[in-house]
Amino acid sequence: MIFDPMYFIIVGPGILLSLWATFKVKGTFKRFAQVSTVSGMTGAEVAKALLRRRNIRGVSVEPHEGWLSDHYDPAKRVVRLSPDVYYGRSISAIGVAAHECGHAIQHAEAYAPMALRQNLVWPANVGSTLSIFLIIGGALLAFKGLIWLGILLFSGVVLFQLVTLPVEFNASSRARLHLVGEGIIGSAEEAQVGKVLNAAALTYVAALISSVLTLLYYVIRFTGGLGSDD
Repeated sequence: MIFDPMYFIIVGPGILLSLWATFKVKGTFKRFAQVSTVSGMTGAEVAKALLRRRNIRGVSVEPHEGWLSDHYDPAKRVVRLSPDVYYGRSISAIGVAAHECGHAIQHAEAYAPMALRQNLVWPANVGSTLSIFLIIGGALLAFKGLIWLGILLFSGVVLFQLVTLPVEFNASSRARLHLVGEGIIGSAEEAQVGKVLNAAALTYVAALISSVLTLLYYVIRFTGGLGSDD
């Protein structure tokens, strides 16, 4: 299992896709971080304006260290924006800020897929942490039950990422809709914001594909019995 050609054959394409998606989102963000908006608003100002105009109360907007570390914390009801987004006045900044506000709006409106994803956070964390140890331990001990328990736990990771897709796509759709609806951007800028958001969406698609392929590898690798394991 230390070096298994089957792993690279099955999972390799997913890894390459994830690397390409990461490269794509970073490149797109940097490109449109150089493009100023007509409104001249910062990402923080856009986030606060969207929350206020949607009558979302009790959600704060805070700067957060780290590049592209932007996220919405539903537990503390905080939209956290990286410095480039919080203080930035670019297409990238307002696009990312609006996307994270999209999550806050989802939360306020009790968007069902988001609630489901929150319920899957703990199982996904457990699966991502323990599954590989159970699978390796089961292989070393020739104990298939332990292997299948690990595979089952890893399935929780796949399910979480599957549910994440509609949540992220919906947040991006809301971002574009509200930015245009509130007059913060025009049609030309909407197309540019769309490129930023679409690039970001690729990372979630790539993560799901990579996890599905990893799960497929586990199933194929251990379905044939332990007798062929090296």
